[in-house]
Amino acid sequence: MLAIKSAILHIQTMQYFQAVKIGKDRAAKSQMMLFNLSGFAMLTITTKKKDGQFVPVGEENFVAVIHTPDGYVTILVDEEGYTKAQSKPLEKDAAKEIYKKARESGIVEYSGKQIEIWTERHPTIQNEL
Repeated sequence: MLAIKSAILHIQTMQYFQAVKIGKDRAAKSQMMLFNLSGFAMLTITTKKKDGQFVPVGEENFVAVIHTPDGYVTILVDEEGYTKAQSKPLEKDAAKEIYKKARESGIVEYSGKQIEIWTERHPTIQNEL
């Protein structure tokens, strides 16, 4: 029984590290896309938890804007709203300009009402810009 538990733990650990690697690759691509649009981009989340398991962030990119206490942030998220890359906090017009560039480059607007970044949820506000 102990050997089975140990094997399961080993598999779960491997799955976690595989999810991290895949998620990091996906988020890094998103970071470079946003960097090319804005001149600065920070990688954010690489994994998310679903049904008690860690899985990589999604491969798709959607763009949104959020308002934080530090300013307006343009972000790239997966289909579930998990943030993969973000701009630095900006003035409203600068965030709007990056958002417009992203849309013009073919990145689809995130249609959800909120996103998740780190342990926080933020409402999306790109339609209010």
